[in-house]
Amino acid sequence: MADETRGRQAGARRRRPGGPHGRRRKPRARRTGWRIVLWTAAALVVLGGSGIGYVYFKLNGNLHGVDINSALGTDRPDNVDNGSQDILVLGSDSRAGDNNKYGRDEGSSRSDTAMIVHVYAGHKQASVVSIPRDTMVPRPECKTLDGKTSPAVRRAQFNDAYSVGGAVCAVKTVEAMTGIRMDHYLEVDFAGFQKLIDRLGGVEVTTTKPIHDKWSHLDLPAGKHTLNGEQSLGLVRTRHGVGDGSDLGRIKLQQAFIKALIDQVKSVGLFTSPTKLYGIADTATKALTTDSDLASVNKLLSFANGLKGIGSGDMHMVTLPVTTDPLDKNRVVPLASAKEMWRALHEDKPIPASALKGGEGTKTDADGVVK
Repeated sequence: MADETRGRQAGARRRRPGGPHGRRRKPRARRTGWRIVLWTAAALVVLGGSGIGYVYFKLNGNLHGVDINSALGTDRPDNVDNGSQDILVLGSDSRAGDNNKYGRDEGSSRSDTAMIVHVYAGHKQASVVSIPRDTMVPRPECKTLDGKTSPAVRRAQFNDAYSVGGAVCAVKTVEAMTGIRMDHYLEVDFAGFQKLIDRLGGVEVTTTKPIHDKWSHLDLPAGKHTLNGEQSLGLVRTRHGVGDGSDLGRIKLQQAFIKALIDQVKSVGLFTSPTKLYGIADTATKALTTDSDLASVNKLLSFANGLKGIGSGDMHMVTLPVTTDPLDKNRVVPLASAKEMWRALHEDKPIPASALKGGEGTKTDADGVVK
């Protein structure tokens, strides 16, 4: 009880000074979508809040939390309390259990998809920065998953951090490269993503070109589609079905899919069907790994409620400005202008166009393929 009280007090201190208090207008239906996209379950605890104790404890027991704050201690950027929030969102490529149908990986788990979500003060808009997984960056010293120490390296592929030390090393690497403290961490794996989309009833997209990729089990003609879980997973993972097969093109497909997902959720009817609501809640909480500050349904609900004012049109989605690595043509490195982007987010300002100019992922041949 004391911990929950302190959590509420801490949350109160992060509210924008002079912000609205008391009763709010009911948000438009489309604005509920952001809660699904961030793998939170904005509605996950509605049943529990209605007094069904079993449901509450069932969902609470599904969640897995990582105590990133304790693991990193004071070796982090300062926490800038300006009302904004920064969240590292990872899609994990563990190739374990239900995931092995998408191929086997030699070695450890990987972060297949990575996004830094910056929610601006007032929680009405957000910038989302996708980080190509093959970006070469310095990786700080990290504790490995078996408790050993992996020394810092000057050049490592970005998703190597997750392979070496899981969520803690991923957060530490992101904070080192951005100078921005991550307020929260959210992770979902392949199998969980697929099941969640199926529970939602699919996602409607329009493809302007055919997409065929045997590696990601995707075969879509041009036109309108309602993608099931497996097709959705294939879309966000495909590298060979669109353009030159680079990770930069795949990121554009991921960004388009996220916006389509936000717009789709308005028609799901979460709050009119307790059975569907529970199914989504149970599936999402099983798929989620969060930082320990979000590892309960009450905390997730509070977090999600803070994002309910953000719709698809309120998100600025970009790719980290990169160029081909001069030492390896199959890898990329951040441009110097990336520092300008991180500085803007640190100061809670919009990302300037100049920070993205020249980035190989800013405009790709995958642009507009999915709408």
